[in-house]
Amino acid sequence: MSQVVTETMVRVEDVHKSYGTRAAAVHALRGVSFEVPRGELVALEGRSGSGKTTLLNIVGGLDTPDRGRVVLDGRDLAELDENGLLALRRDHVGFVFQSFGLIPILTAAENVGVPLRLRRADPREREERVELLLSLVGLADHAAQRPGELSGGQQQRVAIARALANSPSLLIADEPTGQLDAETGHAVMELLRAVVRSEGVTALVATHDATLLDLADRVLELSDGVIVER
Repeated sequence: MSQVVTETMVRVEDVHKSYGTRAAAVHALRGVSFEVPRGELVALEGRSGSGKTTLLNIVGGLDTPDRGRVVLDGRDLAELDENGLLALRRDHVGFVFQSFGLIPILTAAENVGVPLRLRRADPREREERVELLLSLVGLADHAAQRPGELSGGQQQRVAIARALANSPSLLIADEPTGQLDAETGHAVMELLRAVVRSEGVTALVATHDATLLDLADRVLELSDGVIVER
């Protein structure tokens, strides 16, 4: 499938998603539609259980909707087979999760370099990219430390650097400050704001922390599976 370059990075059209059947069914998403322009940091606000994670998983190609469609960077995800979705996630989407997800036995630099190793990037190119990203997130002096030797905020910075390793078009962050104290969480959100500018990436960040919303270009509120007017 050929890619069509547009000014819209993410287009979600009438997306529905339910889990379970009949009376036991949970309707996670009920006709969600929105667009995210290139280069924007969009915050997805909503309490726990509002459908934020389900929506992010569908946008990132980790799950499929029951109805509706998602177009990401000119690609209709419904037209991609499993290999196509794998390539999309590997080459065009970076994921940051609340739980950091770092490999304990690897150093910060080695963790950041994992996506580049999976792509079989040239070793010199990989080392230069890892060095650049650790500098970008303020951890150049911690490259040789393992996750257990880093604070929670530092681990999340490593996770952000890793998510950027393959120069993705879209960064998806699911409650990236959920395990951090308020001050550290704000610093991480400010870092995401800076990364969007410096790397030219688009970001969709789920949070229920209202104090972080002022750092976003735009806020979408999700309530009981639908986008509501703010």
